[in-house]
Amino acid sequence: RFATIWSMVGTSKNCSDKKMAEGSNDAELLKEKANKYFKEKDYENAIKYYTEALELNPSNAIYYSNRSLAYLRTECYGYALADATKALEIDKNYIKGYYRRATSNMALGKFKAALKDYETVVRVRPNDKDARMKYQECKKIVNQKAFERAIASDETKKSVVDSLDIENMTIEDDYVGPKLEDGKVTLTFMKEMMEWFKDQKKLHRKCAYQSDKITICGDTHGQYYDLLNIFTLNGLPSETNPYLFNGDFVDRGSFSLEVILTLFGFKLLYPDNFHLLRGNHETDNMNQMYGFEGEVKAKYTAQMFQLFSEVFQWLPLAQCINNKVLVMHGGLFSEDGVTLENIRKIDRNRQPPDSGPMCDLLWSDPQPQNGRSISKRGVSCQFGPDVTERFLEQNKLDYIVRSHEVKAEGYEVTHSGKCITVFSAPNYCDQMGNKGAYIHLRGSDLKPEFHQFTAVPHPNVKPMAYANTLMQLGMM
Repeated sequence: RFATIWSMVGTSKNCSDKKMAEGSNDAELLKEKANKYFKEKDYENAIKYYTEALELNPSNAIYYSNRSLAYLRTECYGYALADATKALEIDKNYIKGYYRRATSNMALGKFKAALKDYETVVRVRPNDKDARMKYQECKKIVNQKAFERAIASDETKKSVVDSLDIENMTIEDDYVGPKLEDGKVTLTFMKEMMEWFKDQKKLHRKCAYQSDKITICGDTHGQYYDLLNIFTLNGLPSETNPYLFNGDFVDRGSFSLEVILTLFGFKLLYPDNFHLLRGNHETDNMNQMYGFEGEVKAKYTAQMFQLFSEVFQWLPLAQCINNKVLVMHGGLFSEDGVTLENIRKIDRNRQPPDSGPMCDLLWSDPQPQNGRSISKRGVSCQFGPDVTERFLEQNKLDYIVRSHEVKAEGYEVTHSGKCITVFSAPNYCDQMGNKGAYIHLRGSDLKPEFHQFTAVPHPNVKPMAYANTLMQLGMM
């Protein structure tokens, strides 16, 4: 009998081992399928098949690391950080896990945490030039942040404007570009400036410093030639053709300066008919990492970037249209009970905090299921249809319009039509293959009309050309 029992145990163990082996083989096939999608830049399907591989083999650090990179490419930094951390829990010697976690923390502005992981890599691989370069770049940022804190004063910060002497700036005789008319922006100036930028020419710094429907546009992210295409398709802004641009004008795309100067120019020309809301990329941390700061310094000066930083802090966080539609860059809030009056009272003249209503307006995302969950980005939250319904009911609104997320069709309608996402940077970063879109709101009912468009050619300057070196290496 004992022999029979041991025989049965052995048979059972063999069956179990066989199933485990089959599961591992199937997981590898799914990983290879995911890798194929990743190479094709179809990151959503890559994530799907890495996830299925993990369901069959949840103790494989490589699968978590690969999915982490796919999440990085889709800007789900919170999920990327969680996967990298899980990979290291499984195998603390897995070096790619430290790379992935460092990149995730860099994307979230957690530079000290990133530096710690880069230190680990350098310690294990002292002869790895790439690792040492990333470590040095990260250390430079940490030291710079420490220096900025050390010299920060409690006194009221002096505006950059106070140090400018625009009147005495001379326009050189050989400058033949657009000029302001008696110091004012005109429609002629705007048309000439857009053509000037189209030819990759630089506006004179003196001009740069002075510088019944509504159309809502989403993220443009430095894609200047696609912005011009919007104006070609939909008409230039005017008193009878008003626009609202919903944040993330800059970063990633390498023509961010041309985008923002064009938008600011139209704001000066038509202050009551051209509206700009702040996005999560109109902030110092994002600009430092994703290119705008580097671009402004390369094309003009550090002083000009400081001025942009000041102006970004005064951009509105939301706009209510006809008391029916609320527009914001990110989304709704981590807690119920927020009213329009609460939003009006937010002290926006600052860099956004890590939590709270201001952070949520810039960073949150919708989700299909009810309730709230941890953000895939690692900042703010994700909110469900019930959260949207309660907010709209409390504030007597019909629906919200937000941006902040790439959508394959350029827009997406969720939460039973009460949460609309619009994204206006087609073929985002020259690699996502998505369409762009803008929305027309007309008449008293404000029923949204969606208009799609595709990317147009641009000069051979790659996205992220001015970004922090670590971001160029780790993200693109």
